[in-house]
Parts: sequence; structure tokens; C-alpha cells
Amino acid sequence: MTPPPPILHSRSTPIFLLLALLIPAAASIDIASVLSPYPDFSSFTALLSSTPSLTNEIAHRSSITLLAVPNAYFSSSVDVTRRLSPTALADLLRYHILLQFFSWSDLRRVPPAGLLVTTLYQTTGRAPSNFGSVNVTRNPATNAVSIHSPAAYSPSNATVLSLVKTIPYNLTIVSVNSLLVPYGFDLMASETRPPLGLNITKALIDGHNFFVAASMLSASGVVEEFEADEGGAGITLFVPTDAAFADLPGTVSLQSLPAEKKAVVLKFHVLHSYYPLGSLESIVNPVQPTLATEDMGAGRYTLNISRVNGSVAINSGIVQASVTQTVFDQNPVAIFGVSNVLLPKEIFGKNPISMGSKPGKSAEPPRASLSPEKSPDTEAQPSHLSSPPGIREDIKSAAGGGGGGGGLRILLSSLPPSCTVLLYLLV
Repeated sequence: MTPPPPILHSRSTPIFLLLALLIPAAASIDIASVLSPYPDFSSFTALLSSTPSLTNEIAHRSSITLLAVPNAYFSSSVDVTRRLSPTALADLLRYHILLQFFSWSDLRRVPPAGLLVTTLYQTTGRAPSNFGSVNVTRNPATNAVSIHSPAAYSPSNATVLSLVKTIPYNLTIVSVNSLLVPYGFDLMASETRPPLGLNITKALIDGHNFFVAASMLSASGVVEEFEADEGGAGITLFVPTDAAFADLPGTVSLQSLPAEKKAVVLKFHVLHSYYPLGSLESIVNPVQPTLATEDMGAGRYTLNISRVNGSVAINSGIVQASVTQTVFDQNPVAIFGVSNVLLPKEIFGKNPISMGSKPGKSAEPPRASLSPEKSPDTEAQPSHLSSPPGIREDIKSAAGGGGGGGGLRILLSSLPPSCTVLLYLLV
């Protein structure tokens, strides 16, 4: 057999190219396939398989340790998992995924003082403080390895029973004797909290500065999906103002996007968690997945949330917007007005986009004290309210749909007379 030619190094050969040639790419982890030969974990495997967004996240990780609960220890937790919403269930399972590869010998060498290890739940930003992490400790007398919350008085803990499977150095599966519950995780939330039944479109119309966003949501149909997602962890919407749509540069063409990509852009403005303003200002993990992330894959279509000059700033990767007002805030739904349309770099490229014709406009303080009748936006000439690219098509689609455009008539009938002209300009 002829040996492969040697890899020659020269000053012009980039080091990353050499590494790419020497180190094989890590295969994605199909956790359900790995667990399928072990019938003792069928209940736990079924839960993992029932949350496709979670299995997709796992597949994109290269080094993890999974804490799996055998059927014999899982029966007492079945009722708990059945009453959780899909989002809450996924978060509970994320707490069993350590973002670090531990071989069996690694676990046997854990110092008695313990190690603080991040779980996949911590990366969602929904875990307060560091309660999305776990303490891994070892009793030097018995060599037993225990896993529990870093909270001082957390009642939830588990003991490692045995090694199930190791795939160096990507995946280790160990069995534990109990389902772990993060500290502060409300197992009864989905059972006791009544549905809010919020009409998001009406809430935006009542906010007076969001008629374009309301019409887009109504025309696309995704608003029904948002309202259906109010349960469990709730939702947070970042809604661009009418002025934000009017200030879209000519280089941004929403009109050219197919309907499914327009829906992705709208979902990109929504977090699948309830965050009141105070929580956004002190958010633990600035990189937040959106509803578009759940559809398109982990690590994509994320927003970076931070505090800049006393305001909450939201960065899409190419556009930065600031929160200008609170439109609605009642657990489990928060709706905030933002100064710019959040454009995902996955669709519009990776180069920063200059938004609006007025430098620094996004940093202006909100004019919450102005009434709609006295607002400079409503007194401006109608040409200032012209629709952004693609909006006319969305409105025409709604008007031409089943029922003779009843959804659009309801939208128009809800507007104050001084603002009805806006949607006519959009058609």
C-alpha cells in the first residue's frame, strides 16, 4: 500500500489549514441512536426524542456528558414531566447535559471539594445566576460521585450509578438515580398559571407606533404561533416601530424574500422566554436563541442583548437596536418597542448595515409622554409613513385570503381615524 504523501509545511501554509488536515472533523452526536441499544433507558430516551430542538442542540455539541435516568428510577418522575410545557421539559432535560466531557476515570478523580460544571440549560439565559450549572462532587471515603445544584439549600441531587457509554472525546453517558431539577425551576407553572389569551395584534395597535408590525404579523400568520407559545417559559417580542420600518435602507429588500424567510425574520424578533425589562437589563447570558433558532438550528439566528448607555441594546450581528418602550408586560408575555428592524446576518449577510437617515437616531430617548394625536410621527407628512419593501405584498396577501380579507378589515376597524391612512398607504 502506497503511503500518503507527507504534509509539507512552509511559511505560506496557514496553521489552521494544517490543523484541519491533521484533525478529523467531529461527527455530530445522535443521542437517540446512541441510547437506543439500552432498553433500560427507554423512558428517558423517549423524552429526549420528543424535543427535536434539544436533540438538534446536542448534535451541534462536540464534548458533553449526559446524565441519563434508568427506567427503574424514572417512574416516580413521569407525572412531573407530563404536566410540563414542551419548553419547560426541554429545559429540564438540558439540565442533564454537562458541557464537558468526563471519562469514567475523570469522574473518579473529581476533587472532594467538587467542580462547578455548566449545563446546556445555563446557555438559554433562563437560569437565574449560575443555577443552570451543577456541582459534581466525590466522597473520598466511598468514591461515590454526586451531582447537585450550586444553590445551598437545593433539595434536588443525584448519585452516579454506572458508566453507560463513552465515545472519546465527544460523549459520555452515565446513569444517575434521580431526575435533577434546577433550583428555582417551577414544576407547577404550566399547571397552575391560567392562559393569558393575549391578542398580540391588538396590543400592538393599542401601542400606536406599531401598525406596520401588526399588519406584517397578521398577514404572515406567525402571530397565531406566538400566541400559542405563551405557555411554559413564555415569550418576549421585540417589535420595530413604524419609523424603524420606514428607515430601512434601500439595500434591504424584504420584498424579494420568499414567505418562509419573511416568517423567519419575524421569528427572529422573539425569545422563547418571558423577560421583563429588569431581567433584560441584568441578563446572565447575552447571546439568546430566538424562535428562528428553534426552526433553523442551534447557534444560528441568535440575538446579543446587553446594556449600552443606560438602555437595553439588541444586536443581530449586523444591526443594533435599542428598547424604546414597553408595549405590554404581563407574565408570560413581554412586548417591547425597538428602534430598528432586527435583520439576521444569516439572511442579509455579515456586514453591518447603517439604519435610518438620522445618525444616532436609535439612541434617542423614547417619547412615551407624547399622546398619539400629538406625536411628531403622526403629524408628519404621509410620505414619511410609506411602507418598507415587501409590506404591500403582505397586506395584499391578507386582503386576498380566505373570507374576503376579514383579518385585514378587523385590523383597519381597530385603528383610530388619524392612523387608518397608514395601512392604506401600505397597500
